[in-house]
Amino acid sequence: MAEVIRATNSWQDELADLLQDSGVHDPFAVRESDYVSPSDNSVESESVKEQVKEFVKAWGEMMLELAKGFKDIVEQSLMTEDSFVVQKLGKPCAKAKGRLMFLNDYLPEDRDPAHAWPVILFVCFLALTVLCLTVGENNTIKHLKKVQMHPPIATRIMLPDGRHIAYDQHGVPADRARHTIIMPHPMLFSRLTGIPGVKPSLLEDYGIHLVTYDLPGFGESDPHPGRNLSSSAFDILHLADAVGVSDKFWVLGYSGAAMHVWASLNYIPHRVAGAAFVAPMINPYEPSMNKEEKHGTWVKWGGKRKFVYFLARRFPRLLSKLYQRKFLSGEHGCINDWLSFSMGQKDEALISEMTFQEFWYRNVEESIRQSNIAPFVEESVLLVSDWGFKLADLQVHRKCQNKGFVDWLKSIYNQAECELAGYLGPIHIWQGMEDAAVPPSMTSFIARVLPQATVHRLPNEGHFSFFFFCNECHRQIFSSLFGAPQGALNNQAGEHLVDPADPTSE
Repeated sequence: MAEVIRATNSWQDELADLLQDSGVHDPFAVRESDYVSPSDNSVESESVKEQVKEFVKAWGEMMLELAKGFKDIVEQSLMTEDSFVVQKLGKPCAKAKGRLMFLNDYLPEDRDPAHAWPVILFVCFLALTVLCLTVGENNTIKHLKKVQMHPPIATRIMLPDGRHIAYDQHGVPADRARHTIIMPHPMLFSRLTGIPGVKPSLLEDYGIHLVTYDLPGFGESDPHPGRNLSSSAFDILHLADAVGVSDKFWVLGYSGAAMHVWASLNYIPHRVAGAAFVAPMINPYEPSMNKEEKHGTWVKWGGKRKFVYFLARRFPRLLSKLYQRKFLSGEHGCINDWLSFSMGQKDEALISEMTFQEFWYRNVEESIRQSNIAPFVEESVLLVSDWGFKLADLQVHRKCQNKGFVDWLKSIYNQAECELAGYLGPIHIWQGMEDAAVPPSMTSFIARVLPQATVHRLPNEGHFSFFFFCNECHRQIFSSLFGAPQGALNNQAGEHLVDPADPTSE
């Protein structure tokens, strides 16, 4: 019996030695060193964190190795000299790279272009994605008012080339007017703009005959493909003749319409008595602007406005797509979004008023009446292109007809052979110093190249606040141009003002 027990013990001892040597643990044995109490939350939490950390680390290393492998496959299969991709795209890519090498000059000297440009392109892609998403959200929220179409009501005349131009008349009739003012309009406006909110009684006091018209393709005027500023000036001349203005007339340009007024001073100066400008826009790429003037202009604008001018100058076809989506969507956009510039306090307060909003919506609806985006693109391209003349050409200077050395010697002693050239009439400019759409630096440039111009700088005024719905401002403009009010010519009882709301038929 003792031998059996001894044998059994020997068998158990041998089994224990075997398990110990093989590293297998007895499943029935309780190992206190590996036991974690359920109440020990800190140990369990640290264990989970370590597992998650190790998992993320392993996953990252695996993805990195996968990316390296994918890169090696691409380089070995697609980037070799014998590959189809390199044979077809190698030369065009090298040519494009050579043309774009100048962009490396804008990078910091310590940056490698091979690393910097991928980062820049990636950031641009993210920015455009966010911008598109933001625009989409804004459209769903702010585009609430539908664009309405109105029946045609304008009076129209036929120009010598067969086109029709629509116009309105305000103030006193042409035969009783002391002064006639002809006004083109900026983009997104129409002949209905005129002098916004001007009172008929004020026009009567100064004897003013105000004529406004639709630019080609806007409102009810026929389009004029291929138009330029020369044709624009002669449109003004033909309109003046058609409405019975036989003498000289004044021209008034607000914002982007200023280029049409400048053109009239250059091409038909013999018919223009004087010019008035409010926030006059000029070509932002004007080469005669100095560094301070250029910086003062471009620094005031946001990315959207700069992008529009870039497209108008380089890629007009892309601009038409942008305008098509923005202006012809069938819904009114937010005024701030459509104008693409920041506003001061006065402008913000003005555009929030119902009177301004109704005026704005009605003008936009009239402006896009024809649902043709081409005139909008033409207007933008005209602004940033070569105008065909320089503003400096309008500066008053002495011009002598010297055909040779002898004529030059004669001109030294005989001043009668020389005559004054440039625009000789008065030029008045009103510029809001808080204007972000037409920065004051543009007016500074005009004053530098046209020292004969009278500049009225307006502190605390913006792009709209001085010209829109401000009776005292309108009176200030008229008194500066015409002096004291004298009324209409041959003022008789029973005569009345021109009523633009009741135009005659064409």
